[in-house]
Amino acid sequence: MPVRAIVRGQKVASEKVQRSRELRKSPTHAEGILWQALRGNQLDGRHFRRQQIISGYVVDFYCHQTGLVIEVDGGIHARQVAYDSMRDQAFEALGLRVLHVRNQDVIHSLPSVLMKIRAASGPPVLDGPVPSPEGEG
Repeated sequence: MPVRAIVRGQKVASEKVQRSRELRKSPTHAEGILWQALRGNQLDGRHFRRQQIISGYVVDFYCHQTGLVIEVDGGIHARQVAYDSMRDQAFEALGLRVLHVRNQDVIHSLPSVLMKIRAASGPPVLDGPVPSPEGEG
């Protein structure tokens, strides 16, 4: 389970907040496609935030309910492997899971990407009480 108040309890530099806002206003093509599938709790009731700041890093997507960070990786990530590894370790130290998906997979195989997100997230989030397996009676 993710650390409580991971988002609210952190101190964030104003420059980082501004950068996060800029990234939200101008997403990559792949980020825009994925956001349309995740926004509004569309994916099994999970609430995702985009361009969320965690431990000083801006992540592409974050679901606090499931402790999942999703990074949409483009070509630049092949040149910053060490940096990405350091980021992933920082998130994992907080008890978060990190899922990397490629831009091309989001653009050309969105259903497959959504299946990977579901698998990494765990069981669906239910809005109401969990029904009894035996039914009412």
